Amino acid sequence: MNKALKALTLSVALLASPAAFAAAAPDTLARNTTNEVIQIVKQDDDIKNGRSSKVYALVETKILPHFDFQRMAKLAVARNWNIATPEQQQTLVDEFRSLLVRTYAASISSVSDYKVDFKPLRMASGDTDVIINSEVSKPGAPPITIDYRMEKMGEDWKVYDVVVDGVSLVTVYRNSFSSEVRRGGIDGLIQALTRRNQRK
Repeated sequence: MNKALKALTLSVALLASPAAFAAAAPDTLARNTTNEVIQIVKQDDDIKNGRSSKVYALVETKILPHFDFQRMAKLAVARNWNIATPEQQQTLVDEFRSLLVRTYAASISSVSDYKVDFKPLRMASGDTDVIINSEVSKPGAPPITIDYRMEKMGEDWKVYDVVVDGVSLVTVYRNSFSSEVRRGGIDGLIQALTRRNQRK
C-alpha cells in the first residue's frame, strides 16, 4: 500500500463514537471522538497487537457508522454509477464498505502513536457540508495534513471523503474502479472488489 493510501486509512480510523456524532458541531465531535478512539487503542493490548476480532469490532461499532458509503461509492464509481442497475449499485456499496473495513482494520493498531491537531472550523450558520482540517504527526516523521469532508444528514454528520496531503480517498479509488469497468464492465468491478475482500 502506498504512503498516501496508508495515511488515508489512518485518518479514517481516527473518527469514532456514535453518540458524539449525533449532536456536536463537526469539529468538536471529530476532536472528542478522535481522542476517545486513541485512548481505546492505547488501553487495549489486544487491539494494539492486532487481534482481529477486537479490531474489527472497534472498526464496525466506532468508525463505520459515521460514513456515508452510498455517497462514497457513487463518487468513487463516478459516471459509471449511472450504468449500474440498482442491484449492482447496492452490491458496489456493500463491497466498497467491506474494502474499507479491511483497510482500516489493518492500520487501527498504529493510531495510538499519533498526535492530532484540529484546525479552527470555517462554517457558516446553516451549512450542511463542511471540511474539517487537521494535522497528524508522530515523533520522527513529518506531519500529515488531513481534511475530512462531511455532510449533515438529519441530526448526524457523516464523512463522505478524506483528503490527505491533497490526495482524496474517493479519487484514489475512482482511478482504479474506472480501469476495472473498462476491462469488465460493472460486473467486472464487482468481481474485482469481491476477490480483494476475500483475500486473507
